[in-house]
Amino acid sequence: MKKIIVFIVFALFFAFPYHSDSKELNTIMMQATCKIKGEGSLGTGFIIGKPDPTNPPKAFYTLVTAAHVLKAVRGDTIILLLRKRDESGLWKRLNVPIQIRNNNNPLWKTHPQVDLAAMFVRLPEGAIETLLTTNSLLTDEQLKKYEIHPGLDILCLGYPFGAEANEYGFPILRSGKIASYPLTPTKELKTFLFDFAVFRGNSGGPVYFVQKNPTYGRSVHLGKTIHGILGIVVREKNITQKIEQLYERKETITPLSLAEVIHATFIRDLVDALGTPQ
Repeated sequence: MKKIIVFIVFALFFAFPYHSDSKELNTIMMQATCKIKGEGSLGTGFIIGKPDPTNPPKAFYTLVTAAHVLKAVRGDTIILLLRKRDESGLWKRLNVPIQIRNNNNPLWKTHPQVDLAAMFVRLPEGAIETLLTTNSLLTDEQLKKYEIHPGLDILCLGYPFGAEANEYGFPILRSGKIASYPLTPTKELKTFLFDFAVFRGNSGGPVYFVQKNPTYGRSVHLGKTIHGILGIVVREKNITQKIEQLYERKETITPLSLAEVIHATFIRDLVDALGTPQ
């Protein structure tokens, strides 16, 4: 029987992030990705840190997800499924209630151009062991420098149909390739295609890459690892056909096993626009 730990000893808006070389990005992203459950809605989100300009080591916990995941919630509260180690070092499920509306007014902020939402959240101490900041979000300059290209193997985390990787509630890791071109300028293109089968519940999942001994700038960088967050899954790419007959009209939707991914530059812009927690 699964044990559920409900919120919480004490909560914080901020943490002092660090990046440990002993932890690679897959592990960090696993711990930072959460299931979002609300009445009438199911999705994925992830926690990133917005650096505090007045205190550089400090960063504010920020939930990032697809805007439609939060908009579809009926009511004022969602549950974030996270994890925390107990005193013996074993993982325990952690259900964290988050208020998303106040008198029907959204507490999250949306991007005016894309299906993206972000908001500051209070989390229990220890819920995020290693907090990545917005510096992990790839810019156009980095995409060009590292020669991020179609066919590159990339990764994402999520909860397809709400499925979890194990009893602790960790997300499921999926992989595929960048399936569209070009990738820049991101502000004009807004999204790119990712070759993997998308299901309900994947919306809001982080998309990232890790590359060892990468080749760019006409040379192989032996012993080096590059990585970063490329964006966020927002929807499945489908083909819709309208069929009209004498006495019948219908639509058929054919899934293409492709995800639309919003570029990370929009995440950076939205999180920057949040200001500071009140």
